[in-house]
Amino acid sequence: MVDWERVEELRAKGWEWREIAADPKVGFRPDASAGDPGRTLRALYRRVGRRAAPPVDKRGPMGGPAPERGRRWSLVRIGYFLVPVVGLWLLLAYFVPSPIGVLVPAIPYLGLALAGAAVLLIYGLRRATPGQRWSTVLRNTVIGGVLAGLVLAGTIGLVNLVVFGCPYLPPASSETPVPASPGWAQVPARAWQDNGRPVVYFYGAVWCPYCSASSWAIWKALTELGSVTGAPTSYSFGAPEPFPYTPEMVLAALQMGSSHSYPPAVAFQASEYTGSQDAVGPGTSSCYQSAYVSAYSGGSLPFVVIDGQYVHAMNTLVDPTYLTTWANGANGGASAVEHSVASETGAPWTGVGTETIQNQCCWVLALVARSLGTSVPVLSSEYGWSSAVTSEVWSDFNQTV
Repeated sequence: MVDWERVEELRAKGWEWREIAADPKVGFRPDASAGDPGRTLRALYRRVGRRAAPPVDKRGPMGGPAPERGRRWSLVRIGYFLVPVVGLWLLLAYFVPSPIGVLVPAIPYLGLALAGAAVLLIYGLRRATPGQRWSTVLRNTVIGGVLAGLVLAGTIGLVNLVVFGCPYLPPASSETPVPASPGWAQVPARAWQDNGRPVVYFYGAVWCPYCSASSWAIWKALTELGSVTGAPTSYSFGAPEPFPYTPEMVLAALQMGSSHSYPPAVAFQASEYTGSQDAVGPGTSSCYQSAYVSAYSGGSLPFVVIDGQYVHAMNTLVDPTYLTTWANGANGGASAVEHSVASETGAPWTGVGTETIQNQCCWVLALVARSLGTSVPVLSSEYGWSSAVTSEVWSDFNQTV
C-alpha cells in the first residue's frame, strides 16, 4: 500500500519521482516489468494518489498563502543560486575590470563574496538529505543563477559605460613591463587625455611616506611640462608609519599653467587624501580614475598613470630612504629638498640607484614624450629643460622605444 501522504510530503520538498519511489517509507513496490519506478509511481499518482492523499493545507504559517511546493528557498537552493551569480560576475569583472569591475572589483571583494557563497552551499549540502541535494528545482535554480549573473554583470557594465562614461580596460594580466624602467608597465588601453593632452594621474595620501617621497618626482616632472602652482610642502605622518615625517609635496590641489609661451603639455589629476586619519585611502572624482585604480593599483599607494597606457603600482615610485636625512625638518627639511630638486643639485635630487627622484622624474618625462608622439629635443626646447635632464630623459626615451 502506497503511503500517499508521504508522497505528498516528499513532493513538497522538491524530490524527484524516482527518489520518491525509492523511499522505503512510501511503500511503493512496482512489478519488475513495469519499467522505470519513478514514471510508474507518477502515473499511478495521477490515477489514484490525488484522490487518496489527504487535502493539503493551503494556508501558510501565519494563515496566509502557503509557498508553492518544491519552491522553498533552503540553504542548498540559495547556495546553488548565489555561486553562479557571483562566480560569473567575478569572472567578467576580472577580464573586463572596467566597466564591469569598477564599483566592485573582482579581487578581493567578489572573490570573498564567492568564497562566502561556496561556504553557504557546502554547509547546506552537509545538512541536506540525499534527495534534497539535487533535483529538477535545484537544477533550474543553477540555470537561473547563471542567467542572473550574466544579466547583473552586463547591466553594471552597460550602465558604467553608457551613463558614467567609464573606459574599457583589459585585465591586469595584460600589463607588460616597460624595458629597463624602474617599475613601469604598459597596458593595451586607449589613451586617457583631457582636451588633447595626456593625463598624468597621481593616487596617494599625505600620511604615506612612499607617496611623500614619490611626490617629488611627479612635481619636478610637471614643472618641466608647464608652470605649477598650488603644491605646498609638508611631511608624512610619524610612527607607526615607516620612514616617519618624510618630506613631501602635497599634490592634491596642484594646477598646471602655460610655460615659455606654450600651454601645459599634460593635464594633471590627483586623488590624494589630505586628512588627519592614518591609513585612509583617497576617493576618486571620475569613473576614469576609479576604473584605473580598481584595475591596476592592486590597492597600493602610490599609484601613477600616464596617458592611460603607462602605470606604476605595487611598489614605491621613489624610495623614501633617500629622504631620511631631511625628515621632520632636519637639515633644512622639505625646503632643502625642494631647492635641491628644483635646481637639480645635491643628494635629494641625485640619490643612488633607480628609484631616485631624478631617475623617476626623467622616466615620467620620457613616457610623456612617448605619449605625445614627439621627440625629447623638441619638448626640451619648448619647455626649457636643463641639459642634464634632457640627456637623462633622452636615455630613458630610447629605452622605451
